[in-house]
Amino acid sequence: MRVIVNGEWIQLPEHAVNVADVLKFYHIHDKVVVVEVNGEILSRVEHQRTRLADKDRIEIVHFVGGG
Repeated sequence: MRVIVNGEWIQLPEHAVNVADVLKFYHIHDKVVVVEVNGEILSRVEHQRTRLADKDRIEIVHFVGGG
């Protein structure tokens, strides 16, 4: 399926069917992250149960520490 992630069209692998799968694909599944799908911010528990569809718009913001 093709989706927009942070403004760019990408082709997801077949096994990526929900938001948690997309986070794993980008190797950010274990970080503090805010995810929005089609304009709606998801809670962390919704990542696993929110299935994606072709042409969904996903925004991912993760935090990086530093000093």
